[in-house]
Amino acid sequence: QAQLVESGGGLVQAGGSLRLSCAASGRTFSTYAMGWFRQAPGKEREFVAGISWSGGSTHSADSVKGRFTISRDNAKNTVSLQMNNLKPEDTAVYYCAAAQVRHSFVVVKTTTGYDYWGQGTQVTVSS
Repeated sequence: QAQLVESGGGLVQAGGSLRLSCAASGRTFSTYAMGWFRQAPGKEREFVAGISWSGGSTHSADSVKGRFTISRDNAKNTVSLQMNNLKPEDTAVYYCAAAQVRHSFVVVKTTTGYDYWGQGTQVTVSS
């Protein structure tokens, strides 16, 4: 089992930055691939960024590439999403997720690939 709690959301002007954090509980956190997703009003949940067990492999959605950076600290059981140069279209509820995978290099990019989800944190970007 894993429990995930997001924090760090809020209101920011376009061009600004936010850092989201996800605190995880569970004995095998270091063997879970982790990811961030977002869901805007009227849209389905979409992949934002993912990271492998060790943090050595990451992938980001094209819409956030170069602006968002995912990282993890297995010693602290946390995963973070640094969001820079925010745009109004980034407005959404952001969720962290954990996926049980068999290899340390795997990054999961689909919602169906994840086993555990946090409650979400709201990010609002004003123009």
